[in-house]
Amino acid sequence: MATKTFRQPVVTVDAVLLTIKEDILKVLLHRRQQDPFAGRWALPGGFVHPDEDRDLPQTVSRILRDKAGLAGVYLEQLRTYAGPDRDPRGWSVSIAYLALVPRDALPEELDERTSLHPVSDLPDLPFDHGRQIADAAARLRGKGAYSSLPAAFLPESFTLPMLQRTYEIVLGEALDQSSFRRKIADLGFLEETGEKSKAASARPARLYRLTEPVRIFNRSLGGNQA
Repeated sequence: MATKTFRQPVVTVDAVLLTIKEDILKVLLHRRQQDPFAGRWALPGGFVHPDEDRDLPQTVSRILRDKAGLAGVYLEQLRTYAGPDRDPRGWSVSIAYLALVPRDALPEELDERTSLHPVSDLPDLPFDHGRQIADAAARLRGKGAYSSLPAAFLPESFTLPMLQRTYEIVLGEALDQSSFRRKIADLGFLEETGEKSKAASARPARLYRLTEPVRIFNRSLGGNQA
Protein backbone atom coordinates (compact mmCIF):
# COMPACT_ATOMS: atom_id res chain seq x y z
CA MET A 1 0.00 0.00 0.00
CA ALA A 2 1.43 3.35 -1.04
CA THR A 3 2.28 5.80 1.70
CA LYS A 4 0.21 8.95 1.51
CA THR A 5 2.27 12.13 1.42
CA PHE A 6 1.22 15.50 2.78
CA ARG A 7 2.40 18.97 1.88
CA GLN A 8 4.11 20.63 4.81
CA PRO A 9 2.94 24.16 5.70
CA VAL A 10 5.40 26.97 6.30
CA VAL A 11 5.81 27.25 10.11
CA THR A 12 7.32 30.35 11.70
CA VAL A 13 7.43 32.14 15.05
CA ASP A 14 6.82 35.91 15.32
CA ALA A 15 7.55 38.26 18.24
CA VAL A 16 5.33 41.25 18.99
CA LEU A 17 7.77 43.14 21.19
CA LEU A 18 6.21 46.16 22.89
CA THR A 19 7.84 48.91 24.92
CA ILE A 20 7.01 52.43 26.07
CA LYS A 21 9.10 55.32 24.82
CA GLU A 22 8.25 59.03 25.10
CA ASP A 23 4.97 58.01 26.80
CA ILE A 24 3.88 56.11 23.66
CA LEU A 25 3.29 52.37 23.31
CA LYS A 26 5.63 51.21 20.55
CA VAL A 27 6.43 47.98 18.75
CA LEU A 28 9.80 46.79 17.50
CA LEU A 29 9.93 46.17 13.74
CA HIS A 30 12.72 44.61 11.70
CA ARG A 31 13.40 45.36 8.03
CA ARG A 32 13.18 42.10 6.09
CA GLN A 33 16.36 41.09 4.30
CA GLN A 34 14.91 38.34 2.11
CA ASP A 35 11.86 37.67 -0.02
CA PRO A 36 9.01 37.60 0.35
CA PHE A 37 8.62 41.32 1.10
CA ALA A 38 12.35 42.11 1.19
CA GLY A 39 12.96 45.67 2.40
CA ARG A 40 9.61 45.96 4.21
CA TRP A 41 9.19 46.56 7.93
CA ALA A 42 7.82 43.47 9.70
CA LEU A 43 7.74 41.79 13.07
CA PRO A 44 10.96 39.97 13.96
CA GLY A 45 10.37 36.32 13.24
CA GLY A 46 11.87 33.18 11.84
CA PHE A 47 11.80 29.42 11.53
CA VAL A 48 12.14 26.87 14.30
CA HIS A 49 15.64 25.33 14.41
CA PRO A 50 14.94 21.71 15.44
CA ASP A 51 18.58 21.01 16.29
CA GLU A 52 18.90 24.14 18.43
CA ASP A 53 15.50 25.02 19.91
CA ARG A 54 14.06 22.75 22.59
CA ASP A 55 10.72 24.60 22.58
CA LEU A 56 8.97 27.65 21.10
CA PRO A 57 9.96 30.08 23.90
CA GLN A 58 13.59 29.24 23.10
CA THR A 59 12.88 29.90 19.42
CA VAL A 60 11.42 33.35 20.04
CA SER A 61 14.20 34.15 22.54
CA ARG A 62 16.79 33.27 19.90
CA ILE A 63 15.03 35.44 17.32
CA LEU A 64 14.95 38.44 19.66
CA ARG A 65 18.60 37.92 20.57
CA ASP A 66 19.73 37.66 16.96
CA LYS A 67 17.57 40.42 15.50
CA ALA A 68 17.29 42.90 18.37
CA GLY A 69 20.13 42.08 20.77
CA LEU A 70 17.67 41.29 23.57
CA ALA A 71 17.66 38.60 26.23
CA GLY A 72 15.56 37.81 29.29
CA VAL A 73 12.40 39.68 28.21
CA TYR A 74 8.88 38.86 29.41
CA LEU A 75 7.21 36.40 27.01
CA GLU A 76 3.77 34.86 26.71
CA GLN A 77 2.19 33.08 23.78
CA LEU A 78 -0.31 35.32 22.02
CA ARG A 79 -2.08 33.05 19.52
CA THR A 80 -1.62 31.05 16.33
CA TYR A 81 -2.27 32.55 12.89
CA ALA A 82 -2.74 30.17 9.99
CA GLY A 83 -4.19 29.93 6.51
CA PRO A 84 -3.46 29.55 2.80
CA ASP A 85 -3.38 33.27 1.98
CA ARG A 86 -1.30 34.93 4.70
CA ASP A 87 2.08 34.05 3.11
CA PRO A 88 2.87 34.00 -0.64
CA ARG A 89 5.04 30.92 -0.08
CA GLY A 90 1.92 28.87 0.58
CA TRP A 91 -0.19 27.53 3.44
CA SER A 92 1.48 28.84 6.58
CA VAL A 93 1.33 28.81 10.36
CA SER A 94 2.77 31.48 12.65
CA ILE A 95 2.89 31.13 16.43
CA ALA A 96 3.01 34.68 17.78
CA TYR A 97 4.44 35.71 21.13
CA LEU A 98 3.83 38.88 23.11
CA ALA A 99 7.10 40.28 24.48
CA LEU A 100 7.41 43.23 26.87
CA VAL A 101 10.60 45.09 27.66
CA PRO A 102 11.62 48.31 29.43
CA ARG A 103 12.97 50.94 27.03
CA ASP A 104 16.26 51.00 28.95
CA ALA A 105 16.75 47.30 28.20
CA LEU A 106 16.90 47.99 24.46
CA PRO A 107 20.28 48.79 22.90
CA GLU A 108 21.08 52.51 23.11
CA GLU A 109 21.32 52.68 19.33
CA LEU A 110 19.20 50.36 17.19
CA ASP A 111 20.78 49.43 13.88
CA GLU A 112 19.30 50.57 10.58
CA ARG A 113 17.37 47.31 10.20
CA THR A 114 15.50 47.71 13.50
CA SER A 115 13.14 50.49 14.57
CA LEU A 116 10.45 51.33 17.13
CA HIS A 117 7.06 52.38 15.72
CA PRO A 118 3.96 53.68 17.54
CA VAL A 119 1.33 50.96 17.73
CA SER A 120 -1.20 53.60 16.64
CA ASP A 121 0.79 54.64 13.55
CA LEU A 122 2.25 51.63 11.75
CA PRO A 123 3.74 51.39 8.26
CA ASP A 124 2.24 49.01 5.72
CA LEU A 125 3.14 45.58 7.09
CA PRO A 126 3.34 42.22 5.29
CA PHE A 127 1.60 38.96 6.18
CA ASP A 128 -0.92 39.55 8.99
CA HIS A 129 1.52 41.42 11.22
CA GLY A 130 -0.81 44.38 11.64
CA ARG A 131 -3.44 42.04 13.06
CA GLN A 132 -0.89 40.43 15.36
CA ILE A 133 0.10 43.83 16.76
CA ALA A 134 -3.54 44.83 17.28
CA ASP A 135 -4.20 41.53 19.08
CA ALA A 136 -1.11 42.01 21.26
CA ALA A 137 -2.15 45.54 22.24
CA ALA A 138 -5.65 44.30 23.09
CA ARG A 139 -4.21 41.45 25.20
CA LEU A 140 -1.96 43.89 27.04
CA ARG A 141 -4.80 46.33 27.69
CA GLY A 142 -7.24 43.64 28.86
CA LYS A 143 -4.82 41.65 30.99
CA GLY A 144 -3.00 44.76 32.20
CA ALA A 145 -6.09 46.12 33.96
CA TYR A 146 -6.24 43.01 36.16
CA SER A 147 -2.55 42.28 36.72
CA SER A 148 0.88 43.71 37.39
CA LEU A 149 1.86 43.01 33.76
CA PRO A 150 2.35 46.71 32.79
CA ALA A 151 5.21 46.88 35.30
CA ALA A 152 7.22 44.77 32.83
CA PHE A 153 7.83 48.09 31.02
CA LEU A 154 9.57 49.52 34.09
CA PRO A 155 13.06 49.01 35.49
CA GLU A 156 13.41 46.70 38.47
CA SER A 157 12.96 49.64 40.89
CA PHE A 158 10.44 52.38 40.17
CA THR A 159 8.39 55.13 41.78
CA LEU A 160 4.62 55.14 42.18
CA PRO A 161 4.21 58.00 39.66
CA MET A 162 6.17 55.93 37.12
CA LEU A 163 3.89 52.95 37.76
CA GLN A 164 0.72 55.02 37.45
CA ARG A 165 1.84 56.66 34.21
CA THR A 166 2.65 53.24 32.76
CA TYR A 167 -0.83 51.95 33.60
CA GLU A 168 -2.37 55.07 32.05
CA ILE A 169 -0.51 54.49 28.78
CA VAL A 170 -1.41 50.79 28.69
CA LEU A 171 -5.08 51.31 29.58
CA GLY A 172 -5.50 54.49 27.55
CA GLU A 173 -7.07 56.50 30.36
CA ALA A 174 -6.10 58.97 33.07
CA LEU A 175 -6.23 57.53 36.59
CA ASP A 176 -6.98 59.37 39.81
CA GLN A 177 -3.85 59.30 41.94
CA SER A 178 -5.48 58.68 45.33
CA SER A 179 -7.74 55.93 43.95
CA PHE A 180 -4.84 54.26 42.14
CA ARG A 181 -2.60 54.29 45.21
CA ARG A 182 -5.37 52.97 47.43
CA LYS A 183 -5.93 50.06 45.05
CA ILE A 184 -2.27 49.07 44.80
CA ALA A 185 -1.93 49.27 48.59
CA ASP A 186 -4.93 46.95 48.98
CA LEU A 187 -3.60 44.51 46.37
CA GLY A 188 -0.18 44.29 48.03
CA PHE A 189 1.93 43.42 44.99
CA LEU A 190 4.68 45.97 45.72
CA GLU A 191 7.37 46.31 48.35
CA GLU A 192 9.65 49.21 49.15
CA THR A 193 13.31 48.82 48.23
CA GLY A 194 14.47 51.10 51.05
CA GLU A 195 15.94 53.54 48.53
CA LYS A 196 14.77 56.76 46.90
CA SER A 197 14.94 58.09 43.35
CA LYS A 198 17.80 60.41 42.45
CA ALA A 199 16.06 62.59 39.86
CA ALA A 200 17.68 66.02 39.89
CA SER A 201 14.52 67.87 38.85
CA ALA A 202 12.17 66.46 41.50
CA ARG A 203 12.04 65.65 45.19
CA PRO A 204 13.37 62.13 45.84
CA ALA A 205 10.56 59.57 45.86
CA ARG A 206 10.42 56.12 47.39
CA LEU A 207 11.37 53.25 45.11
CA TYR A 208 9.32 50.06 44.87
CA ARG A 209 9.64 46.65 43.23
CA LEU A 210 7.27 43.79 42.46
CA THR A 211 6.90 41.01 45.02
CA GLU A 212 6.56 38.47 42.17
CA PRO A 213 6.99 38.65 38.37
CA VAL A 214 3.26 38.81 37.47
CA ARG A 215 0.37 39.02 39.91
CA ILE A 216 -3.25 38.53 38.76
CA PHE A 217 -5.77 40.73 40.58
CA ASN A 218 -9.40 40.14 41.52
CA ARG A 219 -10.25 43.74 40.67
CA SER A 220 -9.34 46.22 37.96
CA LEU A 221 -6.74 48.95 38.38
CA GLY A 222 -8.49 50.85 35.61
CA GLY A 223 -11.15 53.48 36.19
CA ASN A 224 -11.26 55.84 39.12
CA GLN A 225 -13.61 53.98 41.41
CA ALA A 226 -12.39 52.98 44.86
